[in-house]
Amino acid sequence: MARIALVTGGMGGLGEAICARMAALGFDVATTHSPSNTRSQEWLADMERRGHRIHAYPCDVADYDSAQACIAQITADLGPVDVLVNNAGITRDTTFKKMDKSAWDAVIRTNLDSVFNMTKPLCDGMTERGWGRIINISSVNGQKGAFGQTNYSAAKAGMHGFTKALALEVARRGVTVNTISPGYIGTKMVMAIPQEVLDTKIIPQIPMARLGKPEEVAGLVAYLASDEAAFLTGANIAINGGQHMF
Repeated sequence: MARIALVTGGMGGLGEAICARMAALGFDVATTHSPSNTRSQEWLADMERRGHRIHAYPCDVADYDSAQACIAQITADLGPVDVLVNNAGITRDTTFKKMDKSAWDAVIRTNLDSVFNMTKPLCDGMTERGWGRIINISSVNGQKGAFGQTNYSAAKAGMHGFTKALALEVARRGVTVNTISPGYIGTKMVMAIPQEVLDTKIIPQIPMARLGKPEEVAGLVAYLASDEAAFLTGANIAINGGQHMF
C-alpha cells in the first residue's frame, strides 16, 4: 500500500514541485489549498495531464478547527498520513516601523501556527504506527534575518525551534522531524521580483550565481521522506547555493 503524504500549500511554487516529486515516487499525495481558491480543479487537471494524481482539500491552515476537519477528511478518504510537509506560507513585507499588527498576525498564523495546527492531529498516529516524517519548510531568512521581514523571519525561525523540540520527543518512535531552509528559488513569487533587483542585489549574494530550482528542494524533501533518512532528525538543512553558511 502506498504511503500517504500531505503537503500544505501545494498549489504553487515549492509546493507544486514537492507534490509532483512525491507522486512520481509512488506516494498517495494530498494537498491543502485556500478555501477561496477558485482554480483548484484547473490545477488538479493540469497535474493529472502531467501524470500526477493529487487529492486537494480546502483548508485554512491558520485555523486550528479547519485543520482538524481537513485532516479528518483526508484520513477518511485516503487513510492515515505518513509524511507531513508543512509548506504553506505567506509574506507581508514592510519595515518594522511601518508594520501593523494585522501584518504580524497574518504571517505568524499562516507560517508558524499552521505548523502546530497541521502536526497536532497527525503526530500521535505516526508514533503509534512507529513510522512518520514531518518536514518543515523554513527559509534562509529565518536563519540570517532579512530587512523588512521581522514577521516572516520570526515565523520561519520559530519553525526550526518547533522541529528541534518535537524531534527529541518522537525520536524513539520511528518519527523524524526536520527543517529545510531554502534560499532564493525560482518560483513565481521570486520571479516576480524586478529583474534588475535579482541581477544586482540577490544573485550576486549567491556563490553559485543562480537561483535554486523548485525540483532541487523537492528532491531534498523526497530524501527526508524516505526510509534511508531514518537516522536524520532535528536538522535544519540549508539549500541556498552557499548564500548563508553556518
